[in-house]
Amino acid sequence: MDTYTAPHPSQGPGIGVVLRAEGLSKVYRMGEVDVHALRSVDLELRAGELVVLLGASGSGKSTLLNILGGLDHPSSGQVWYHDRELTKLDDDGLTDYRRQHVGFVFQAYNLIPSLTARENVALVTQIAPGPMDAAESLTMVGLGDRINHFPAQLSGGEQQRVAIARAVAKRPDLLFCDEPTGALDVETGRKVLSVLDQVNRETGTTTVVITHNVAIAQMADRVLYMSSGRIAEEEVHAVRADVMEMDW
Repeated sequence: MDTYTAPHPSQGPGIGVVLRAEGLSKVYRMGEVDVHALRSVDLELRAGELVVLLGASGSGKSTLLNILGGLDHPSSGQVWYHDRELTKLDDDGLTDYRRQHVGFVFQAYNLIPSLTARENVALVTQIAPGPMDAAESLTMVGLGDRINHFPAQLSGGEQQRVAIARAVAKRPDLLFCDEPTGALDVETGRKVLSVLDQVNRETGTTTVVITHNVAIAQMADRVLYMSSGRIAEEEVHAVRADVMEMDW
């Protein structure tokens, strides 16, 4: 089994680079047709930055995130976390990488209905090395007074904040968010994005947010525009917009 061992920070491929991808391609076989989800993507993610992946449905955003997060394998290309090539790891090695270093937030909250907010978060802290206390992470996302509530007693936005608390309680180096506001109304979505912005600033976790909503790009340090499986354009922001003041 090729397991993952975290390198010393000074051993990264470049100053401040946490994750690096070169030539990533992903091809799915659909009957007689090959579907190219990714086409030779090169990418670097730097420590502490917040990156928005922007593009229409089918542009390759989720496929890219799944490969970077160790949930899927590319058809070709390489991914490095610091100096370790993730694309050489077996399934056990990728599981170890995800458990130690990656937090995920999806459009679906994926909470267990029979567990309280605290208990949902605690499930993750039991398997992560050096985790944050469940109550502490819930307080960070503004739910310190709701820790003993069940999902059915929480609004959609509150449930998504529990999902964020669950992800950040691991103290991950990387936080990957796939359409985290997709099921929420505009005002609730603002609150959720504000929480992600706060977590990124306070913890220094490198954060990637997938969206098709152009307005969300304003909150990013960098915006990567994806089209037809490629990164078509990169935009760098000297100053990030205040999420609660963004024009939607």
